[in-house]
Amino acid sequence: MWIDEQIWGHRLWDATTPWLIFLEFLGVAEAKERDQSLLDGQGKTYPLRFKPAQRMYVRNILYNNEPMLRIAGEKLADSASWDKWLSAIANRAQGVPLRDFSYLRKRFNSFSDFVALVSMLRGTTIENGPNKRWSSRFVFPFGRHALYEDLSLTASREYINFGLPGELVYQMLCRSAYATELAPEIAKMLDGDPCDRLLQLMEPDYDEDRSTRGNSYLPYARHETFDDLGQDWLSLLRGPLPRFDTYPHLASLTALHLLRYQLLVAAAHCFSAKPYFICEIIAPKRTPVRELSISNFQSNDTLPSRAVDAYIDAIGRSEEWERRRLGETPFPDCRRLLVDIVRWPEEDDYSGQPDEAELLADLKRAAQARHRKHVAAVHRSYGAGAGLVSRRGTSQLRYAPTDALLKSLILANVETRMDYSEFLDLLYRRYGLVIGEREAVQVLSDDEFDRKSFQMNSARLERRLRTLGMLRRLSDACAYVENPLSVRT
Repeated sequence: MWIDEQIWGHRLWDATTPWLIFLEFLGVAEAKERDQSLLDGQGKTYPLRFKPAQRMYVRNILYNNEPMLRIAGEKLADSASWDKWLSAIANRAQGVPLRDFSYLRKRFNSFSDFVALVSMLRGTTIENGPNKRWSSRFVFPFGRHALYEDLSLTASREYINFGLPGELVYQMLCRSAYATELAPEIAKMLDGDPCDRLLQLMEPDYDEDRSTRGNSYLPYARHETFDDLGQDWLSLLRGPLPRFDTYPHLASLTALHLLRYQLLVAAAHCFSAKPYFICEIIAPKRTPVRELSISNFQSNDTLPSRAVDAYIDAIGRSEEWERRRLGETPFPDCRRLLVDIVRWPEEDDYSGQPDEAELLADLKRAAQARHRKHVAAVHRSYGAGAGLVSRRGTSQLRYAPTDALLKSLILANVETRMDYSEFLDLLYRRYGLVIGEREAVQVLSDDEFDRKSFQMNSARLERRLRTLGMLRRLSDACAYVENPLSVRT
C-alpha cells in the first residue's frame, strides 16, 4: 500500500545510519554532477533519475581480496607475487565485465607498494561491521572514485544499506533555497583529493555500464526543513573546518533534519502544534527535566502513527468518499477509490463484511502494521544516530544531546561568537530544542514548568560547552558561545 509514502515520500527507512545516508546522498550527487545537473531540477520536481557508479574493480580489490596479504607474506619475488595474485583475483572477482587486473602491474612500482596502498584504503572503511558482505562495504568518501551504490553479490541493486533516504536528502537540498549556492560546494567534495586519485589508479580505463536509478519520491516542492538542511550544509561547507572534518557534522545534522521533517509533516497531518524537543543535559540524579523529556519523547514517538490514522480519516471525510458511499454500489465504489488512492486492497487483502466503515477500519489496521515495521522507528533510529536520543543514565529514551551533536550545532550556527542566551533561543527557533527556562515557558503549561530545573539544565549545558572549549564567561552576566576554529582564524 502507498500511505507512509503519500505522507513522507519514498522513503524514510529506519535500518540505516547517518553515515550511510550521507554516502547514499554523495552517490546521487556524483552521478548528477557527471551529468552536469547537480542540484538542478531543471524545473521538474519529479522524477529523480541518475546513473550511480558501481566501481566493481575497486570493490573487488579492496574487499574481495583475501589472498593478497597471504601472498605478500610469502615474500616471493616481485614478479612471482604479481603472477600468483593476478591468478587468484581473476578466479575470485565478481561483477566485472572482464576478469583481467593486469593493468595494476603497470601502475605500481612493486607488489609491496600495491599491498600497502590497499591496506591503507581498507583502513578507512565506513561502518565496518563484521557481518557486512564485501559488496556492501564502503571506503571513506575521498572523492568521486570512492562513491558507488550498494549491491548484492550478484551485482544487483540492494536496499539494505541504501534504503533511499539519501535520495530524499538530495531532493530536499535540490528544492531548498540554497541549491544554487550549494552546488559548487558539493562539487568540490568530488575531486582533487590525493586518496581519490589513488583509488582511480585501481580502475581500468573503460566505460562502466551504469543502470538508471530513481525510485525515490518526495511529495513536497517546498518545506521549511529543506531550507534548514541547506543552510546548515552551506554553513559547514563554507566554514573553517577542513573538508573531510565536516563530514561527520554533515551526517549527524542531516539525520536530525530528516527526523524533524518526519515529525513536522506528521504534526501538519494531525493539525497539531509544531513539535519540540525537551533536552536534558545529563544530571547525576533524576530531575523534572528528565521526566518531561521522557514524556516529550513518547508523545513525539506516537506522532507519525497518529498521522497515518489522520490521513485515512481524511479519506473517509472527503467529498468523493461521501459521494460514492451514497451511490448505487457504495462498497465496490469505495473500495475502488482506496485502490486508486493508496493501492489497497488487492484481491486477498480484505475479507471482511462489504461495509465501507469496516473497510476503512481494516485499512487502518493494515496501514499501522506496515508503519510499525520501519517508518515508526525512524524517530528513535535517526535521533540516536544524530546524537539527540539517548538512554544514558536511565532505562527510558529521551532527548539528551551528545557532545558531538552540540559541536555540530555550534559549528553550523555560530560564525565566531554568540551570546549564550541568544544561542539557546536559536536552538529553539531553528531546531525546536528546549534547554533553558525562556524556551521551556513557551511550550509548557504552568503545571509542567519548573523554572529552577530548567535554570539548572541551562547551567549544566554551559559547563559542558566550557569544558569543550566552546564557551567563555566574561562576567557573571555575560557568557559567549564560541566557534573556536573561527575565533582562531
